[in-house]
Amino acid sequence: MTIKVILADDHNILRAGLKSLLETAPNIEVVGEADNGRDTVALVRKIDADIVVMDVAMPDMNGVDATRKITQLAPGVRVLALSGHSDGVYVKGMLEAGAKGYLLKDAATTELITALNTIAKGRIYVSPSVTDALVGDYLQRLKGEIGPDSQTLSLREREVLQLVAEGKSSAQIAASLHLSERTIETHRKRIMDKLGMRSIAELTKYAIREGLTSLDK
Repeated sequence: MTIKVILADDHNILRAGLKSLLETAPNIEVVGEADNGRDTVALVRKIDADIVVMDVAMPDMNGVDATRKITQLAPGVRVLALSGHSDGVYVKGMLEAGAKGYLLKDAATTELITALNTIAKGRIYVSPSVTDALVGDYLQRLKGEIGPDSQTLSLREREVLQLVAEGKSSAQIAASLHLSERTIETHRKRIMDKLGMRSIAELTKYAIREGLTSLDK
């Protein structure tokens, strides 16, 4: 059986390299590419795919929220996170959103192909190199050492928060999400109220800590 794959990553060179590597596998076909979460969700609507190889930290819409939307939109499409982040918050976020696997970008090509074949068979694949981070994050939350979880926000509020943290104005966010500026301002106020924060700087730090965006974007 041929595994049809969509590559989602905002680095063109990395996508090209992944595509070249995956095409060496006889049972894997790259059928689409996207450079942000929003376009990835749109691509899933348009083409037939089995697995999305998803970067976690992407502009406009991060991999966590894109994964959650894909899981709701097309339950038969599986997501494999391929990320440069080994922090537990990223791993936890992707798995809770519905991803069926998590792999670091420095993994060997053979491990990526193994992960794709494992997920295609309906199983879960988590790279051994991120297990410690996942357990550590879980233990920190049990001890109360980590603050409010971003999952207290709705999906729309998470979208707005990411765009605010990326420096977008209310007008730009409204245009991107096809909403009115007034609605965006309402969302922003609710986000601040829920998180107990009163400044853009606080929101930005929170968004980075929770994996909604990253400093390298």
